[in-house]
Amino acid sequence: MATDSPSTASASIVTRPGPPGDLTGMTALVTGGGSGIGAAVAAELAGHGMEVVITGRRRAALAQTSERHPGIRIHIGDVAVQADAEAMVTAAAGENNRLDLVVNNAGFGIPAPLGEIDPGDALRMWSTNVLGPTLVTQAALPYLRVRGGAVVNISSTFGSRPAPGISHYGAGKAAVEQLTRSWALELAPHGIRVNAVAPGPTQSEALDRMGLSGTEIEQLKAQETAGIPLGTRGRPEDIAPWVAALARPDSWVTGQVIGIDGGYSVA
Repeated sequence: MATDSPSTASASIVTRPGPPGDLTGMTALVTGGGSGIGAAVAAELAGHGMEVVITGRRRAALAQTSERHPGIRIHIGDVAVQADAEAMVTAAAGENNRLDLVVNNAGFGIPAPLGEIDPGDALRMWSTNVLGPTLVTQAALPYLRVRGGAVVNISSTFGSRPAPGISHYGAGKAAVEQLTRSWALELAPHGIRVNAVAPGPTQSEALDRMGLSGTEIEQLKAQETAGIPLGTRGRPEDIAPWVAALARPDSWVTGQVIGIDGGYSVA
């Protein structure tokens, strides 16, 4: 597997072959690809002809996602560990020594009201939700600069909408949105576009992995659904096409946070 970094001497944008918006032959790295939004995004991108590498800490979950399309490969690692983040990027670049898209989807949340916040949980949330995207994107820069690639960060409605009990999770997502805007300005001279999508309440394993009881999960789902103007919770497949659209090489969008939430953020 090739590990040499591509040249970064030129900041000019290299025109890609193929029709506008064509993703065929391009390479993507999707963190947190073992379930939910990450898995749906990986399948969507592979369906558009991209070679996709998904990462995460759970091999079995990643393997299950890879069965959705032959264009999906897996790599085990933790985005909050610098060596792992660098290895993910190298694995994604692969033998073709190219990487066109980074999707920072890996996330972690533990609900707790102020007064009951565990420092270890808070540190883990920040490491995964904020430091992780930074380490991965930083490692990917030499590749993204070659052709003027794209970064899509996965935020949340709660990055801008306050809610009790998830202050640290929300603060981390707000930080992701600020990273998105700042990186968009920094990387525009290299032709690299940086955007974020902010899903509302979406069907996934996230609530189960937060340690909530079955009763608590059902109560929370009902409460969230009641606050969504369109009346239903989202599906991962509702989010994935927007990520693919932001990956298009002919996109003129950067520095944006796109809400996909059934109107939840404006209710």
